[in-house]
Amino acid sequence: MADEVCVPLITNPSSCGKREGRTTIGIIGTGNYAIALSKRLTMTGYDVIMASRRPQMRETSLKFFSDCLCGVKVTSIPECLRKCDLIFVAIHMEDFKITLGNYLEATKDKILVDVSNREYRYARHSNAELLSAVLPNAIIVKAFNSISAYTMEDLATSGGNHRVFVASNDPTARSKVGDLAKCMGFQVVDLGGLKSARYMEDFVLKVFSHWKIPFFLTFGIFNLWSLYIVYVCFIEKSEFQWEQVFLKVLNKPLCMTAITMLALTYLPSHIAAIYQIYNGTKHKRFPRYLDTWLKSRKQFGLITLFLATIHAFASALMMSPTYYRSWYHTATVTLPANASLASPLVIPVSTSWMVWKGEAACLVGIIAFVLLVIVGLTSIPSVGESLNWSEWRCVHSNLSYVVLFLSVVHVCIMGAPGWLKAGPAGAFRSITFLSIILPLIVLFLKFIFVCPPLRNYIRRIRRGWERSTISQNSFQSDAVEKVTVHNMKDKLEVTQDVPGTKSCCCSDPADKRLKSCNGCKAGVFSVAVQCECSSL
Repeated sequence: MADEVCVPLITNPSSCGKREGRTTIGIIGTGNYAIALSKRLTMTGYDVIMASRRPQMRETSLKFFSDCLCGVKVTSIPECLRKCDLIFVAIHMEDFKITLGNYLEATKDKILVDVSNREYRYARHSNAELLSAVLPNAIIVKAFNSISAYTMEDLATSGGNHRVFVASNDPTARSKVGDLAKCMGFQVVDLGGLKSARYMEDFVLKVFSHWKIPFFLTFGIFNLWSLYIVYVCFIEKSEFQWEQVFLKVLNKPLCMTAITMLALTYLPSHIAAIYQIYNGTKHKRFPRYLDTWLKSRKQFGLITLFLATIHAFASALMMSPTYYRSWYHTATVTLPANASLASPLVIPVSTSWMVWKGEAACLVGIIAFVLLVIVGLTSIPSVGESLNWSEWRCVHSNLSYVVLFLSVVHVCIMGAPGWLKAGPAGAFRSITFLSIILPLIVLFLKFIFVCPPLRNYIRRIRRGWERSTISQNSFQSDAVEKVTVHNMKDKLEVTQDVPGTKSCCCSDPADKRLKSCNGCKAGVFSVAVQCECSSL
């Protein structure tokens, strides 16, 4: 037991590459990212050479940055290119040609790793492709551009992205850089050729690209519900005081927007099923709006969870007979007539006991909220990766619709007594009834597509079956049958008056009721003539 502390934790270091000594890695550039990269490589066990156009000046200044750089050498660019086979290019794209344009022969067959990023999106070429144009004899690899300097320097405590995308036209160089990234503690994602560098550089410039449409749509829906509630509660009925706008009134559009967004989360899958049924194939591209909608379902769901959480906290704060009078029993105190009262005075007094409406609405709402939280937790990468496909599908295809159904039940419990009192005209104008129209449509479509006829049909389409292919095959078979019939008639006409030939059994008028035959009647000659009426 005492000797176990001397046993190394990593018993198979071959995954980081076998080397007799310490492998030397070069870095062209001495900026902040180059310094963080040199620290990380030094901690990983590599020797690092940093190259600069002014090595003496930079070597003096780098000693004040960190003690981790005490073993890092600062040399000139030609010296770094001569000593290292794998070199990081940690300079800006504008300096590629000025700094490296004179080293065409020195960079021949060298692996240069471009870590730079663009300042603007939608560029025609990536920085890695521009570097490849400047140094055509070098092997260019795009990697580490999605790792910040802080993440590179302190991987254990930073909260940045730990995935390294690698792209290069040379598979061997791509593999070497990928192995280096793994040794540095990162997860490697191989993106293939150097053209993928355009995506890699565009990826780091996106700012909540998948959240813009869901956010603005949520903002618009919330404003529409708010305007309608202000009209109903303040202009038409004067139901509330203006002092209640901040919590009591604002809580209504919050819950209505939440259930609307929850319905919009699952509606695009049904619209996609309708498109597939109409097209009869899964290989036809969806419209652009539907494709964007399908890709934004995660954002829709998280926004729903955020709004539902606020609604739950606001409702809990207001849970009292003063705010929810219809949820509690009401007792009355009668003061008899006396000298000061001409008639008996009845005073309603609310008790702390809930009626069935309040308890049922609370129970269903709590269950729906807890299940929604469970569905939302699966969007966390660590939780989602722990689920297999069947478990993930069970949560998002079954449990999520249970949440939507319970949400509709929660609203119905709260609004149904009012609908009965208001009648059909008043019910259709009620905010509770209007808020469940879209969720009811989604649940109805789910029920329709779950039924066996459409369910089996959609399943066949999503497994590759195409209606157009079947139609074409049936059309081709009909054409073949027509050609066969005409050829058979021509043969019968030719052989009808020729002695010594065989005649088909179907040419006999007595046998025309038969749909097929197995052969031909006997004739004079022994030459076999194939009967074609079996194709009819």
